[in-house]
Amino acid sequence: MDNTIKFSVDLKNSDKRLDVFLSENINHLTRSFLKKLIENKRVKLNNFVQTSPSTKIKFKDFIYVNIAQNHEQSVMAKKIKLDIIHEDKSILIINKPKGMVVHPGAGNYSNTLVNALLHKYKKNLSDINGALRPGIVHRIDKETSGLLVIAKNNLAHSFLSNQFSEHTIKRKYLCLAWGVIRPMSGKISTLITRDKKNRQLMTVSDVRGKHAVTNYKTIRVFDIKDIPKISLIECELETGRTHQIRVHFKYKATSLLGDKQYGKKNIRFKKINNEFFIKLNKLSGQALHAKTLEFIHPTTKKWVSFNSDLPTGFKKILSLLENLSS
Repeated sequence: MDNTIKFSVDLKNSDKRLDVFLSENINHLTRSFLKKLIENKRVKLNNFVQTSPSTKIKFKDFIYVNIAQNHEQSVMAKKIKLDIIHEDKSILIINKPKGMVVHPGAGNYSNTLVNALLHKYKKNLSDINGALRPGIVHRIDKETSGLLVIAKNNLAHSFLSNQFSEHTIKRKYLCLAWGVIRPMSGKISTLITRDKKNRQLMTVSDVRGKHAVTNYKTIRVFDIKDIPKISLIECELETGRTHQIRVHFKYKATSLLGDKQYGKKNIRFKKINNEFFIKLNKLSGQALHAKTLEFIHPTTKKWVSFNSDLPTGFKKILSLLENLSS
């Protein structure tokens, strides 16, 4: 059965928002539900997947809306160990390991954080974001480790979502980057959009995309013989765009250690410290960790702060750099 609804944009609907047009033409679905379909990559404009409900449509555009449930009923619970930093009646704070996907998607429906949450908490999680994302308020990349807040009920979810929307939640990341970023501390403020050449990547744009702000400060620069200069940097996010820190660092002409998507391919060294080289090759994914998370608790209404330890690979490289610098 074909669950795709198709539209052709006429002249009178040109320049309308995508979500407005769909809500006017699909009467049995709410505008908020249609927004979720767009954000969940279930709407195409011509041949391109759209993720922004505010995208403007043009005369003679073709719109394709997939209203099928897309495996939402087939997400299975799976026993996967969770590193729970904090738990109460409203929220969970999870320290997500590197390599774990947050919620099911193409090619990964069984080893995600959601599968683990379903096993441990069953239906005792918020369902605002649907069956594919129970309790999920925000995400971090698969190869990024660190803290996530999970909502156990819809009131908590809504309260937390508002804080993310208003950019009042504090999120601090630690990372290791090649070279020295200039200036050594500052604010990166750009638009971020999907890369036209590679739709799996994001890029900075001067004219389109979502506003993204990353505050950063260099904690230490390691200048060691037979090792390229490396900076330990703390980043505090004002927004949470896809791949934001990594895209912004590429914009600043650097990249994170271990970043296979935005970093240089096949880095070759004329001369390299052997111990460092071994640890670098064992580093799976980028050296990026969501270390601290602070917000107003949805129930107590008090400011709470959570902190997590660096993952093993990151910690080993940092310890070696510190030891060689002393």
